[in-house]
Parts: sequence; C-alpha cells; structure tokens
Amino acid sequence: MSHQAMQHAEDFRAGHALGLDHRKLGMWLFIASEVMFFGGLISAYLHYKYTLGFPETTDLNVVLVGINTMVLLTSSYTVVSALTAIRQGRQGRFAALLLLTILLGVAFLTGQLYEFADLYRQGVTLTSGVFGSSFFTLTGFHGLHVAVGVLWAIVTLFRGLRGTLNAEHNMAVEIFGLYWHFVDIVWIVLFTQIYLIV
Repeated sequence: MSHQAMQHAEDFRAGHALGLDHRKLGMWLFIASEVMFFGGLISAYLHYKYTLGFPETTDLNVVLVGINTMVLLTSSYTVVSALTAIRQGRQGRFAALLLLTILLGVAFLTGQLYEFADLYRQGVTLTSGVFGSSFFTLTGFHGLHVAVGVLWAIVTLFRGLRGTLNAEHNMAVEIFGLYWHFVDIVWIVLFTQIYLIV
C-alpha cells in the first residue's frame, strides 16, 4: 500500500472516530448545493412577484394544494417511522412504511399534475408570461425532485426486501430521509410564498 493510500485510510478512520460518515457528509454537501439552486429560483420568483405583480395567483387552487401539502408532510413522518422500524429490526414495518411513503409521493405528484393541467386550461402556461414561466419552473423543478425521491424510495424498499438494509446497515435509509425531508422543507417555503402570501 502506498503512503498516500495509507494516509487516506488513516483519515477515513479518523473521520469515523469523530462520528462523521462520508456518505452523510456527502448528502449534506449536496443539500447545501440544492439550497443555493432553489434559493436562486425562489429569489427570481419573488423579485418578479414584487416588481411586476402576479394577478394570476388568484387562479391558484389553494385548497387542492393545501391538501397536497399535507400529503407530502405526512410522507416525512412515514420516512422517520420507516428509519426507526429498520433500526429496530422490524423489516415488515419498514417495508410497509416506505411503501406508504412512495404512495404519498405519487399522490403528491398526481395532485401537482392535476393543478398544472387546470392552470393550462385557464391559459396559464410556461410561455404565457412571467408568472407562468416562474411558477412552472419553480414548482416543476420541485416536482422533479419529488419524482427522483420516489424512485430512490423504490430502490431503498427493494434493498430492504432483499435484506441488504437491516438493523445494522441502514445508513442508506437515513441518507434518503435527509433528501426527502429537504424536499419537504423546500415545498413548505414554496407553498407559503406562492399560495399563501399573495
């Protein structure tokens, strides 16, 4: 083993001794980059909202999106419960809760697609004006992140069913949970700024 490889191995062990996991650190760094990404999109939306005014917000279905928001927030609870279950070695409960998370994520995306279709019928489109382009870009990218999370949850579920994730090896579930909670937090900000603060 080369000196450089030995040093890397020592650094890796030191990180574990300090309670740091390189996978979790990597996810936190990724989330930090996503905060900057969504921060830019939200800032652009707010800039246009307060300089141009968005009368189109009266066309938004706050009740539908409010229900959809509760669906997504509930999915955060099921993710936390799934992590607790697998840490306790309760594989069946873990699988059921993660499956419920997937279904809730799909339900959220379905509600979002319904909202998009309804707005398109009213003439609010990606190219109809500044509001349309800002709204669909911001909520569309969030929806894409939810879709990625649903696919990630499906892979995690299958790993759990195969036994590669269990009470001793469950960091992958925790890392997925960090991503999912971040997506939920972003949606709370979007829901507040787009639908509640007119």
